Amino acid sequence: MTHRPPAPAALLAVLAAAALLAGCAGGSAPAPAAAPESAPPRVTAAPSTTEPASAPGTASPALLVTDFGADTVTFVDPARSGAAADLGSVRVGTAPYGLAVAPDGTAWVATAEGVAAVDTATRTRTALIPYRTRTGPVATGEYRGGGMGLALSPDGGRVYVGVNVPGGNGALEVVDTATRTVTEVVPVGRRPFDVDVSADGRQVYVTDHDSFDVTVVPTATWEPRRIEVAPYGTEGGPGSWLKPHYTAVRPSDGALLLPFEGERLAVVDPATGRVTVEPMTADTHQHGVATAPDGTLYAVGTGPIDPATDAGPSLTIRSPDGTERLVPLDGPHETVTLSPDARTAYVSGGFTREGGWDGLTLVDTATGRATRLPVGRLPLAVAVLPPRPGA
Repeated sequence: MTHRPPAPAALLAVLAAAALLAGCAGGSAPAPAAAPESAPPRVTAAPSTTEPASAPGTASPALLVTDFGADTVTFVDPARSGAAADLGSVRVGTAPYGLAVAPDGTAWVATAEGVAAVDTATRTRTALIPYRTRTGPVATGEYRGGGMGLALSPDGGRVYVGVNVPGGNGALEVVDTATRTVTEVVPVGRRPFDVDVSADGRQVYVTDHDSFDVTVVPTATWEPRRIEVAPYGTEGGPGSWLKPHYTAVRPSDGALLLPFEGERLAVVDPATGRVTVEPMTADTHQHGVATAPDGTLYAVGTGPIDPATDAGPSLTIRSPDGTERLVPLDGPHETVTLSPDARTAYVSGGFTREGGWDGLTLVDTATGRATRLPVGRLPLAVAVLPPRPGA
């Protein structure tokens, strides 16, 4: 599959105007940085419904979502239908973005004001840790300063948060979860959408949206190393649509997986910096990703850049052998999280551009059955809560 040809001048003007609102702005695309190394993946379409119903699958763990359209996190019971699934909210700070929940039930949330800690058992905020990086006035919206991507170290001792500095390079801030203080500040690229950690905890990966790269940060030295990830090139700079958004770490070998436009999957070796490109089939602008233990990749398609040539929102389910199933989604979505048994994908409706909605779509990963669940306020990140003792 090849990328769309350059649009006519009138359409380019429309896309340029949209770029001022969207942050994933359009631009012409040069040839890819690396040629596909495998045959195009096989693709089948999965059925979809939007009927109000309880969650698919046999297990329905409680969830927590960040309300990017508010200043709260919301507790969710996906086994309940409709509004009954919304179990209430806790204020954490302005425009919460990334989220991770520790085994002890503490939720760590990246907000515009600082990193919030929430006791999910008592449903109270227990800390708001300010950033050491200056990010300007507290604001809302896609371009706001403050925390974006967030991840926990495997031992739960550290929180890693990507801090956006509007108009400039960002930072990775390291929070000690015991002392609840920032212990390290590491320079990274522009707009750190996502933060991931290697399975052994020795490296942190920061996906820098506006600088076309992933910053690899060894936890032994904190010396950052940049890997450019630009399968369409970097023409257009921060105004380009064709930038990295979210990264998944492949369980089998630790490779980094970054989908682009439902057309190209960038596979990054974090040790060597080598980037290879594999074909994808959804033909839609892609954001959030997750991997199952067996290596199956889930990628959220937010919708078309050019409605005349691109496909609508979808969830790609890509097997390790490259076979893809596409589940149509009703409207734009942002991120995806899997249930512990990987039988349900929780896809957030809090798309940061126009078209986001207040809810989740629950996808049965075996059948493709999709169920919309109205919860939260533009929910962006989703985390599965650990079982409560005695539950």
